[in-house]
Amino acid sequence: MPFRLSILDKCPRQPEETSQQALQNTLALARLAEQAGYYRYWIAEHHNTPALASPSPEIVLAWLAAQTKTLRLGAGGVMLQHYSPYKVAENFHLLAAVAPGRIDLGVGKAPGGLPISTRALQGQAPGQHGSFAQQLADVNRYLTQADPKLQATPLPAISPPRFLLGASQQSAELAHAVGWNFVFAAHLNGDDQQLAKVTDFWQQQTQRPTLVAVQVVIAANRAQADALAASLETWQLVLENGQRVNLASSQQAQTFAQQAASGIVSLERKYPTVIAGSGEEVFERLVQLHRRYQIDEFIIDLPITDPAHRQQALTRLAAARQAAHYVSDRLTISGATP
Repeated sequence: MPFRLSILDKCPRQPEETSQQALQNTLALARLAEQAGYYRYWIAEHHNTPALASPSPEIVLAWLAAQTKTLRLGAGGVMLQHYSPYKVAENFHLLAAVAPGRIDLGVGKAPGGLPISTRALQGQAPGQHGSFAQQLADVNRYLTQADPKLQATPLPAISPPRFLLGASQQSAELAHAVGWNFVFAAHLNGDDQQLAKVTDFWQQQTQRPTLVAVQVVIAANRAQADALAASLETWQLVLENGQRVNLASSQQAQTFAQQAASGIVSLERKYPTVIAGSGEEVFERLVQLHRRYQIDEFIIDLPITDPAHRQQALTRLAAARQAAHYVSDRLTISGATP
C-alpha cells in the first residue's frame, strides 16, 4: 500500500539571515511542498535559539494557512509542559475554524530549549501544570468538549486530529491510552530494535496509521549526501537530576547542565540516524522501511539548513516518488476516538 510523505520544518535561520528571511524561506518551502504533493507540513517549537525562528508554531501556522490552499498544517509539536491545556485547545480550535479540515495538533514532551527558557515560560515553578500525562488528558477533555460549562471556543466544524510525538514505547502507550495518533521520532531515536518494538506495539493495539519521523539528506549523488550527513551531530546528555536530553553540540550540553544546576552523569556524541543519498536512493530506502514496518506516513526532517538545499531535497524526493508511480492514497486519521 502506498505511503504518505510529509514535512517537519524547524524554521532554520542562517547566520547571515534576518528572522524575516528565515520565515520567508519556510513559506517558500511550504508552498513548494503543496505543489509537489506532500500531505502535511508541520512546524516545530524551539525557544531562545537564534538559529531557529519559530518559538510559536500556532502563529506560523495561521500565517501559512492564509497563503496555502490544500496543504495540511500542524505543530510538530507544541511543548505542552509550558502551557495551559485549555489555552492550547483554544488556539487549535481557532486555527481549525480559520482553516477547516487542514489543521493538526501535535504535542511533544521535550522542553524545546535550555532550562533558562523553560523557567521563563513556566515562571519560577516548572511543572506547575501537573504531569505531562495529566496535561494531555486535559487537552483531550477540552478538545472533545467533555465539560459543557467550559468550552474551548470557537468550536470548529472539524476538530483537529491529535498526535503525540515520542521516541519510546511509553509515549506510544500514552497516546493509545488517550486515543491520540502517535508519531515515532526515529529522527531522534533511530534504533532499529526500538522502531520494530514500537511499531509492532502500535499496530497490535490500534487501527490508527503508523507514522514515523525520519531525518533525510538528499543531494545529487550518494557521495555528496554522505558528506553533508557527516557534518551533523547530536549529543545525548544525562544529568544527575534525571533529565535526559539531546542537544546540537557539546557546548550546548554544558550550558544546559549549568542552567539546570545539575551534575553531568554522561555526555555522549550520538551519530544521528540519517537516510542519505540521491532522491531515488532515499525514496527506495523509505519503501523498504514502509514494507518492513508497515509505515503509513513518513514525516521528513531536513537537517541541512541551507534554504536552497532544502528546496532541492524536497523536489528530488517528490520527483523520485512520481517516477516510481508511488502516489499516496487517502488514509483516515481521526481527531477524536480510536
